[in-house]
Amino acid sequence: MSEDRIQISAIWVKVLLVFFTFHASLFTQDVLAQDEPEYRMEIGAGVGVMNYLGDYNGNLLKQMQPMGGLVAKYKMNPRMAWAATLNYGQLKGKAENADTWYPNDPTMATDFSTKLVDFNLKYEYNFWPFGTGREYHGAQPLTPFITLGSGLAFASGDKSVVAFQVPIGFGLKYKLKDRLNLTAEWLMHISGSDRLDGIRDPHGIKSSDLFKNTDCYTTLQISLTYEFMEKCKTCHNDRD
Repeated sequence: MSEDRIQISAIWVKVLLVFFTFHASLFTQDVLAQDEPEYRMEIGAGVGVMNYLGDYNGNLLKQMQPMGGLVAKYKMNPRMAWAATLNYGQLKGKAENADTWYPNDPTMATDFSTKLVDFNLKYEYNFWPFGTGREYHGAQPLTPFITLGSGLAFASGDKSVVAFQVPIGFGLKYKLKDRLNLTAEWLMHISGSDRLDGIRDPHGIKSSDLFKNTDCYTTLQISLTYEFMEKCKTCHNDRD
């Protein structure tokens, strides 16, 4: 064999060694990533503010009141999750904030205050897979998300009211550590009642108790959750 052929063969051997070393490295990283645990559940708590929108207020930034609550989540995969929240806060409003006139009763109270317990079951969809990137290939530690669900509002003022409501909104998730998540979320709660403020149809416009001329409220909340319940990696399609 000539010296040139020996040199060419040596070069090809080096190229092949580099190629297989590179692919072995990728394979090792993938195996290591699959060894990182994923978790099904999250549980935690949050604090924030809530704001009433209705006959006594038409401004998103007025009459904000503190709130707090608990949150639990079931993660179907890195993009989708179910969330259940239970919050406690207060709704306040003044007629002057609505800048309107009430034809039915000029002596009617011009402000109100009521305690509110809020329960929601929501579906969350992440714009990008959420995670550390080690337990799921391509996962990101920061992602925006959208959410939609249904729930109940229990208002306690001069009269007690139970109302069906639909929460819809968006938020941002950030992974602080492997099992700690920080979430900021804004929601509009569209209720099926015009009595959260204790007064029904003060404008003389009949409400339908099905989202027509009914009361709404918003929540802005920051929550911290802890992950648990490790996923089974050997289950069929469990890493989808």
